[in-house]
Amino acid sequence: MSEVKKRETAARAHHGGNRWELFTCARRGHVTYAPDDIALADRLSGTTGLGEVWRCLRCGEFVLGAPHGRGPADHAPLVRRGRALRQAIIVRGLAVERWFRALLIALAAWAVWKFRGAQGSIQATVERDLPLLRASGIKVDQMTAIHELEKALATKPSTLILLFVLLALYALLEIVEGVGLWLLARWGEYFAVVATSIFLPLEVYDLASKGITLTRAGAFVINVAAVVYLLISKRLFGIRGGREAYDEERRGEQLVDVERAALAD
Repeated sequence: MSEVKKRETAARAHHGGNRWELFTCARRGHVTYAPDDIALADRLSGTTGLGEVWRCLRCGEFVLGAPHGRGPADHAPLVRRGRALRQAIIVRGLAVERWFRALLIALAAWAVWKFRGAQGSIQATVERDLPLLRASGIKVDQMTAIHELEKALATKPSTLILLFVLLALYALLEIVEGVGLWLLARWGEYFAVVATSIFLPLEVYDLASKGITLTRAGAFVINVAAVVYLLISKRLFGIRGGREAYDEERRGEQLVDVERAALAD
């Protein structure tokens, strides 16, 4: 087995098959770099019958062709790999969940706005048909949906407008959360933790006062899990060493630094 194949096999074994790295490279392309340090460059490169090959800084695979960049080892591109890449996938999954929630809230806001305009006609229909239902023997007064409808019809138009504004702002908040998380921005992670935490007491009150349903419980669990995950994995608010420890952790996963450490040993 050639030296290039040996190192490629070792790299795959070390990264557990590097599935996510390979998937990302398939979408975004490989990233190669030639450090000025000759010994380090030798560990990142090789020669085949087709020409020179360089290891991708993300997935560790050997890529045919000249490196994409050259320079000091400390100037090598900082790529997401290993734990940082898996975290990025999870955080972007949270971003998609936030956008889906924003869509549902926006639809609710639109429904409130339309209901505000049709409140009078619905009121007239209920006043005309509800006595007929009661006369038929149907126990409509015991139906939760009827109680909720009657309460909604009694709501002032100004209250409905306020509810519409609050829902619209809530949807906008979820959109901003999603954008910040999708961009993997530090401010987005802080924003998501703070914004989500603010509403947790309201969700607890909702569960206690209105009862536990699959939807309410599921949303609450997702929000708590998101806050805990972001706080711990991203080391927010100084947790586990804060930003400095997070950056050091990311740097320690970089292929250039891994190979440089191997040279030092």
